Amino acid sequence: MKKCLMVWGGWDGHQPKETTEIFVPFLSKNGFDVEVSTTLDSFLDSEKMSSLNLIVLCWTMGQITGEQLKGLISAVKNGVGIAGWHGGMGDAFRNDCEYQFMVGGQFVAHPVIGYEVNITDHDDPVTKGLKDFSVPDSEQYYMHVDPSNKVLATTIVKGTEDVSWIKGCIMPVVWKKMYGKGRVFYSSIGHQVKDFDIPEVKEIVQRGMLWAAK
Repeated sequence: MKKCLMVWGGWDGHQPKETTEIFVPFLSKNGFDVEVSTTLDSFLDSEKMSSLNLIVLCWTMGQITGEQLKGLISAVKNGVGIAGWHGGMGDAFRNDCEYQFMVGGQFVAHPVIGYEVNITDHDDPVTKGLKDFSVPDSEQYYMHVDPSNKVLATTIVKGTEDVSWIKGCIMPVVWKKMYGKGRVFYSSIGHQVKDFDIPEVKEIVQRGMLWAAK
């Protein structure tokens, strides 16, 4: 049986517990032994970490110790997949550049606005068969991103009056990449539970988790 460690915590505004729990039944149905944790100390158990197929992280902001980060980074570099969404992975541990290098991006701004998501890779298994879709009244993430990411979907940034200079930028929304031997999947959509009521949003994360776990 495949093993998955889901770790949630950090800022409560992103509903980390509730959004994480959305995917527990899906992973269990797909043959994963799922452990849900609320402590970053889970990354300190090197034997457990090396036995995993997938890590799902949902921990907005917060701080991670050097030893905790080393446990996470080492596991992914050695072949454990990692997947996450929105601030739970793209705005975690703001002071740790190595973590951001692994994720492939870092949140820097977000107008709260309705926006369109454009599927740019129609052949990849994560997005194959999906059409463009709308996300109403949510956080449209503007991020610093790694040019080595394989981008699967984008959005055109609408911007607001206070950040008018970013209006019209094409911003990656969904991507995957390698970090050492590990597969990394990220979607910037998923501010709160209601975002996952959009079928495409939920489907992309589900497929992304399976891809990351090989």
